[in-house]
Amino acid sequence: MAVETWADLYNDENDVTFDVGGGGTGVGVSEVLENQVDIAMMGRTPDEEEIERGLFAVPMLIDTVVGTVNEDNPIIDEIQERGMSRETMEAIFTKEIENWGDVYDDVDADENITVYGRSDASAAYQKWGDFLGGEDDAHTENELEGLSDGNHDGDSAVADAIANNENGISLNNINYVYDLDSGDLEGAIRPIPLDQDGEGLSEEEDFYANREEFLDAVEAGNYPMPPAREMFLASDGQFEDEAYDFVEWVLTDGQEYVRESGYVPLEDERLEEAQQTLESGP
Repeated sequence: MAVETWADLYNDENDVTFDVGGGGTGVGVSEVLENQVDIAMMGRTPDEEEIERGLFAVPMLIDTVVGTVNEDNPIIDEIQERGMSRETMEAIFTKEIENWGDVYDDVDADENITVYGRSDASAAYQKWGDFLGGEDDAHTENELEGLSDGNHDGDSAVADAIANNENGISLNNINYVYDLDSGDLEGAIRPIPLDQDGEGLSEEEDFYANREEFLDAVEAGNYPMPPAREMFLASDGQFEDEAYDFVEWVLTDGQEYVRESGYVPLEDERLEEAQQTLESGP
């Protein structure tokens, strides 16, 4: 997690103590508005109700999730060679396609698909529903949870479920897909390459061999938003004192550590906008 890296680095140079926790965007927003924490991490923009309650947020980086399957999936070779279109993944997650043998017309397989979802208040899952539904027909978290075969609390639990089920499919942050140190595909989880035009995986769309190559594609705009998404730091009203100083550092010196943590830094124009928003406040 980039915030944990930032906290460690910032702590080394400043007399500030951090207690970093998880739980998803919903938990973070609730706790910051109830004055239980000073800073919340968010995987989406604040909604109108949150803004009316005083929530104030600035973007910090770009995070990415991908569809995931087990390395021993019954049609793994076809998935890696052909990719899947958004429409095909939508059909799987909404149970229109329930067998791996039905994903491609010419593949001989007969194994039922197990769909895993998120049970926590996950902005990544919300954005995944936006992606699956296309521009005009997003799927809600509740809808996807109701259709899944099992829902899990957090990325780690979903990753474990996929790693232990050859027929499973879900979504994961790329830091649960690629090895944190080497950036290679070393575990039991494999990303689902996205066939963006529905005509098969082109050479320009095939950038999943390692994390660095994938991040380059996200930074270049060759992977869609969503499921790529901006991440935010939020507070109850304007950031103050040590919290303000930390967020200001995140938006300046801290950006140089984003890539090595498995994320994409903000573009210069967006970063400048974030800095101005931080300074001016709500």
